[in-house]
Amino acid sequence: MTMKRTLLTVCMILISVSALAQKRYDEIKFPELNEFEKTKVEEFALDNGITFYLVEDKELPLIRVNVLVKTGSLLEPLEKTGLAGMTGQVMRNGGSENYPADELNLLLEDKAAFISTSIGMGSANASMNVLKEDFDDLVPVFVDLIRNPAFPQDKIDLAKTQLKTGISRRNDEQAQIANREFFKLIYGDNNPYTSQIEYATIDAITREDLVDFHEQAFTGNNMMIGVIGDFNTREMKRKLEAAFGNIEPGSETNLIYPEVDYNYPSTVNLVDKPDVNQSYIFAGHIGGLRENPDYAALQLMNEILSGGFSGRLMQTVRSDLGLAYAVFGSYSSNINYPGVFYVGVMTKSSTTAEAIDAMLSEVEKLQVEPVQQAELEEARERMLNSLIFRYDSKNKILNQRLNNEYNGLPDDYFDEYVEQLKTVSSADIQRVAKEYLQPDQVQILVVGNKAEIGDQLSKYGTVNEIDIEIPLPDTGEEKVAGDAAAGKEWLNKMADAIVEPGTEITSISVKTQTIQDSPMGSMTLGNDAVINYDEISMMANLTTPQGEIEMELKNGSGVMKMMGQEQQLPPMMTKPMFNEIKNSYLNIALKKDQFMAEYLGTEEVEGKEYGVLRVDGENTVTFLIDPDTGLPFLSRTNDLNPQTGAFATNETRYSNWQTNNGLTYAHSTVSFSDGNKVSETTTESVSIN
Repeated sequence: MTMKRTLLTVCMILISVSALAQKRYDEIKFPELNEFEKTKVEEFALDNGITFYLVEDKELPLIRVNVLVKTGSLLEPLEKTGLAGMTGQVMRNGGSENYPADELNLLLEDKAAFISTSIGMGSANASMNVLKEDFDDLVPVFVDLIRNPAFPQDKIDLAKTQLKTGISRRNDEQAQIANREFFKLIYGDNNPYTSQIEYATIDAITREDLVDFHEQAFTGNNMMIGVIGDFNTREMKRKLEAAFGNIEPGSETNLIYPEVDYNYPSTVNLVDKPDVNQSYIFAGHIGGLRENPDYAALQLMNEILSGGFSGRLMQTVRSDLGLAYAVFGSYSSNINYPGVFYVGVMTKSSTTAEAIDAMLSEVEKLQVEPVQQAELEEARERMLNSLIFRYDSKNKILNQRLNNEYNGLPDDYFDEYVEQLKTVSSADIQRVAKEYLQPDQVQILVVGNKAEIGDQLSKYGTVNEIDIEIPLPDTGEEKVAGDAAAGKEWLNKMADAIVEPGTEITSISVKTQTIQDSPMGSMTLGNDAVINYDEISMMANLTTPQGEIEMELKNGSGVMKMMGQEQQLPPMMTKPMFNEIKNSYLNIALKKDQFMAEYLGTEEVEGKEYGVLRVDGENTVTFLIDPDTGLPFLSRTNDLNPQTGAFATNETRYSNWQTNNGLTYAHSTVSFSDGNKVSETTTESVSIN
């Protein structure tokens, strides 16, 4: 009987599902959703200016504290860009005066607690997550970190190294380049919206700068604090007053957002990235402000145009035309300064212009063709249904309340926004598209392979090629003037000693064995390479402990193949290898007329006098020349270590010179960096191609 009842129940379910499946999605009737009630937020303030927002949440025995501070990189001088972010980073990583970094880390680990600090463009944040039972013990630690960060110099130096490593990698990814450079086109340079850290700005920051920035920001009148978790509100108020009551009130910070002077220029811009075969494209102009009465209509317009897989851009550019896998867009409206309107796509190089035309065509359609009611309603439903997730937890509700108060938005702004979305019509969409979108006055940015793109962009106007070369910091060395006439003589002498006059050399084949030193021990590398000095290129087969690697350097980019897998090499890896070819004595000897040379006198090494020759081209190389043979005893370069952002003196010493078919080549080299030996190379064979 039990089995029969089970089978009967299953049959009834299947019949119900079958009946439901026969209906279209828009024919299914769903019951009305329950009214959504927001969690109550308790608010109170201390005499020192700190305002607290409390929400009880008994679901888990946890307490979260979130401190919002009125400060940001808006306040840092451009020549010290990175100061705000570094201050936020070192506050936590450096610990406090009473709880140094290592002690703080162990304490938090033992308590399974978490503390973080950070500073962005227009606000700072400090947060703590703890178990309820540990709150009384750890809240004094949290307050001490906020009030008395230690800012130890070793943690500042570590932060600088990490930031400089990021600088060295910022041109690796197309998306990162495209976003950065497009926003520069909209907002311009030399302002807080587009400022970026450089080696020089990081070097300019001192510990005193961090201390001063913190002291001006982390005061009572600049703080708003949200607390959520398993507590009694009355008891929590007493604890918070005791913990935060002694913070100095200070003066309230005035954050000034610079005005954006934008006149809708039409520009065409290209960033040449030879190591890719696709174009990353942005096209757009300035956006709007959140206070605009048309905000809801603009957001619904944006949903229709670029709302994920349902948006017109995705349907047309990706699905119908097959021009891209990823296509995107946005009309953003910021609270304190204008947002940005853009459409974007990643497409193969050969369809760059076709993809741009397709995207702009969709923008124009919004202006000339009314949106069909069905499409409008679907977009409206998607937006309304997604908005509930802004308030699907008490923590989100609290954070939204904090953000609203911080930005001066009214308590009912969300409800008003929802009601406005419900009333947007097809005519409203067309009206705001005509009023706020300018598809004929966009700025176009393409990050891609210039050689593959060809002249496709010329149809839009004169193409401006953007230089994204990373500025190097000052080496700190004064360049001493030398004797140019004598330098030319010494350069000719070196060139004639290396390449017999009349010998034609375009490329060489060379086979070497290198013992590479590292903190993890020695490693032997084999290299069978063809180096072309006309093209500055190299084809190499490397034998490593990890296996065979094929490497190709050409046209400013590099490719590595290993175990059947091929990958592009990032610029930070390829640039030193290209420089090694350019700085080599053979390349300089072959192209001696293209370099400026100065004689700087003599230098004694191991009891012998050598002539000092400085050669300037794309890079600067100093040679110590044997006056008897004209051959270089060593070469020196002052190179930037991208991981540390510091310059190192790299030196290579040459010996065992052998002559073959008019080429004299050093078969033994030893390389040093800041006096430390890093590698030793033996040449097994070399031949002219």
